[in-house]
Amino acid sequence: MAQMVLTALSISLGIFFCFVGTLKLTQVVSYEMHKDLKKNFAAQAKVFPVLSQLGVKVSPKVYREAVGWTEVVCGLALLLMPGAMKQIANVILFLVVSLAIYSHWKINDRLDRIAPAIVFALMLVCRFVINAQLARRKNSAASGENHVERKVD
Repeated sequence: MAQMVLTALSISLGIFFCFVGTLKLTQVVSYEMHKDLKKNFAAQAKVFPVLSQLGVKVSPKVYREAVGWTEVVCGLALLLMPGAMKQIANVILFLVVSLAIYSHWKINDRLDRIAPAIVFALMLVCRFVINAQLARRKNSAASGENHVERKVD
């Protein structure tokens, strides 16, 4: 059952992040959404953590493209890559979504603008925890088999 939930989360999150990353990179999917994202990243680039405090300006275009490519690549990893690579992509996407939550909060966005990022952060945490539990079960089952084998010998 847990494996089925993990697979469903990996597929749905992978598709979502590929789609959202594509929206940030190109206007082919939706011109209006792309335009809105460009405007939003212009505001968010001004409050980029640490760099904004040091007086360093982050280009909204570079910021948007970096986030977009990160989402597409990590989304594809969730869809296509094996075990450990999925966990690495999961952690990277969680960091990106955490940055989005922080940026939305810092520019005083409404909750309806922040809520999707919060929901997807929670989904990424759930996926990470389920994967960790499955790995622990496999390890304990394997060590249990070794323990039984040694006892029989």
